[in-house]
Amino acid sequence: MQLKDKICIVTGAASGIGLGIARRYVAEGAKVALADLNGAAATAAAAELTAIGPGEAIALTMDVTSEDAVNAGVAAVVAKWGTVDVLVSNAGVQIVNPVENFAYADWKKMLAIHLDGAFLTSKACLPHMYAQGSGSIILMGSVHSKLASPLKSAYVTAKHGLLGLSRAIAREGGARGIRSNVVCPGFVRTPLVDRQIPEQARELGISEDEVIKKVMLGQTVDGEFTTIEDIAEVALFFAAFPTNALTGQSLIASHGWFME
Repeated sequence: MQLKDKICIVTGAASGIGLGIARRYVAEGAKVALADLNGAAATAAAAELTAIGPGEAIALTMDVTSEDAVNAGVAAVVAKWGTVDVLVSNAGVQIVNPVENFAYADWKKMLAIHLDGAFLTSKACLPHMYAQGSGSIILMGSVHSKLASPLKSAYVTAKHGLLGLSRAIAREGGARGIRSNVVCPGFVRTPLVDRQIPEQARELGISEDEVIKKVMLGQTVDGEFTTIEDIAEVALFFAAFPTNALTGQSLIASHGWFME
């Protein structure tokens, strides 16, 4: 098992990509804290994953934009299991609008969840990783960490920013055994993406089917959505990688929608 007894925190883990990563980590023997704003859903998911094993899971109710909530959650994990080996900062939302109509409150909300959340969780976990001389920080970027699409100014800005944060962590932490990476998915069919389909159809004046086939999947090599399982495998690859050789790097998983 690649993560046997490793202590992991995954944010936004009650559903979607975060839950998929937590499930994959538990299957590899990890002890995983599922952190989510929806504490009840996280509790149910943690019980399900523990029952499956061979690792185990607990739930944390966490608002990743609150420094107090993040610090308390990380402290609870350390109190229970002793340290943190892997952080996956995955919590995120999506709001679409053209720049001229993008409410400033929505802009601040997007940057707070994606960027502040990644910063605060990394900041809270790093001292424990430094103390033991090892650790993996994994930030959930996007193909939009590499390019821009209409209607997504805040999302694109936040996801680009995660590349810079990850590289800074890699530079600061490398000598102390810390690896930092960004996973960049294409469109994954989660509730977050499902909500975008009618929103983009209205804004672009096209059908929902055209949004899927032309906007989301038009540039893929096979017309297929990236899956939660695809992203979980990439997150496992980074978490289990044995050296600093890949630190500071990002990996795109998008069925060829974007290549570099």
